[in-house]
Amino acid sequence: MCMDRKKIVGSICGIMAAVCYGTNPLGALNLYGEGMATGQVLFYRFALAWVVMAVVMAVRRESLRLSWKEFGVVTALGLLFIGSSLTLYISFTMMAAGVASTILFTYPVMTAVIMVLVFGEKMGWRTIFALVLSLAGVVLLYWGDGGERLPVIGVILVLASALTYALYIIVVDRSKITLSSFKINFYVLFYCAAGMAAYALISGQGLILPPSGKAWFWVGWLAVVPAIMALCLMVYSAKYIGSTATAIIGALEPLTAVVIGVAVFGEAFGLRLAVGIVLIVGAVVLTILKATGSERKKCKN
Repeated sequence: MCMDRKKIVGSICGIMAAVCYGTNPLGALNLYGEGMATGQVLFYRFALAWVVMAVVMAVRRESLRLSWKEFGVVTALGLLFIGSSLTLYISFTMMAAGVASTILFTYPVMTAVIMVLVFGEKMGWRTIFALVLSLAGVVLLYWGDGGERLPVIGVILVLASALTYALYIIVVDRSKITLSSFKINFYVLFYCAAGMAAYALISGQGLILPPSGKAWFWVGWLAVVPAIMALCLMVYSAKYIGSTATAIIGALEPLTAVVIGVAVFGEAFGLRLAVGIVLIVGAVVLTILKATGSERKKCKN
């Protein structure tokens, strides 16, 4: 049976990871409203998440030892996630979080293209058309409703976040290391906390404590939901169904962020945003059809 238990579990993990990661704006915007800067928000998010993961590792009595290959992989993953998180959170200060999260969702198409260019996967008409639709969606979002353009720097930052996230998923999939999800993320979160502390200090933001109980709640939210839960679920999804399929299922991520942005923060939802979302999600659907078509061929063989 082609669609075995691991594929079902992997698909469920991918869906849950996408929804969890899509709640990033909920915590980030609330903390910005409390007066915290990007570096501070991300440091406390990752530091608290790392402490929780350290406790989990202690309870599981899991060894922290790594081979040189494993050390290289988790270091690469840590650096990629630092880049992806920092560029995304800075973009939240330049544009509506729902729009930023929708542009971020170009990463499934980026994943597919990288797999073609680097690993020799075939690029059919669906992949090419998906790339065109995805770019068209980003252009529509850039122009926005009412003729207002998005800041170029903000768009570049989100696209950089999408690229580094696509590379993160590919490294998880292609590295073939046998580490548990908890162990991988113990080290990834450590790198992220250290990297964000360095950024906050170098940029002059400092590391002031969250100013209120509400702020601590949202720090905890960011540490648990879009950090620990999303990362652990994504690792299992990538291992069980592959990097391309994991990226594709992430369609729920921008939809979650848009709903939060409109319902909670009163962000505008106009025709161009709607069409831009449809085009980008349409690109993902085409990529799904390509992936499922390849899976059917493998099953027949």
